[in-house]
Amino acid sequence: MSGYSTGVNPLVLPGVYAPQEDTALLTGALSEESLPPHADVLDVGTGSGALALEAARRGLRVTAVDVSRRAVWAARLNARRAGLSVRILRGNLFDPVRGRTFDLVLANPPYVPAPDRGAPPRGRARAWDAGQDGRLVLDRICHEVPGMLRPGGVLLLVHSALSDPESTVSCLRERGLKAAVTQRRHIPFGPVLRERQNWLRARGLLASDDKKEELVVVRAERPL
Repeated sequence: MSGYSTGVNPLVLPGVYAPQEDTALLTGALSEESLPPHADVLDVGTGSGALALEAARRGLRVTAVDVSRRAVWAARLNARRAGLSVRILRGNLFDPVRGRTFDLVLANPPYVPAPDRGAPPRGRARAWDAGQDGRLVLDRICHEVPGMLRPGGVLLLVHSALSDPESTVSCLRERGLKAAVTQRRHIPFGPVLRERQNWLRARGLLASDDKKEELVVVRAERPL
């Protein structure tokens, strides 16, 4: 994961995930979605709020959620600085919005495979560490998101090819959504992957000559 730029410079507090290439890829996917005026959007795992603000700039009604207090503070500050209306809530994934449904759900969850340290990730690592297969949060999203979408509603989800996009697509299809990988991008290893590349190679998740990480966007739609 490396740098990100859309002409927006969100404030990022210490311990909060900074917008990077995965954010930019998901922003591009968002720009291609045709949404009705004032559509309801959920940005789950908002971090600094970069995706939520992109959606709000389109006049969409945006709710953003993050489990990190610092992320919630950062997102609220960034919405205020941008003069945009975004409802920002603290909580674990969909818990703060149970009972609501949305026209669009955006998700850039933790997805990097991580060695088992015998305890849940803490601090900044919560933004990327996702269990030994990288699917600790992805599987929860796949299981729960169909109930969060209105008929015709769309999920846009970004993650690494290291965390098995085929499983994401299959899981979403099993739950009645039309799902496919719609975008791919190769990027140089960022600090996290560089630090654990030997472990990833030992597990067979990286080939010996791999120098780049592949990011994917999975688009899933609830039939009308």
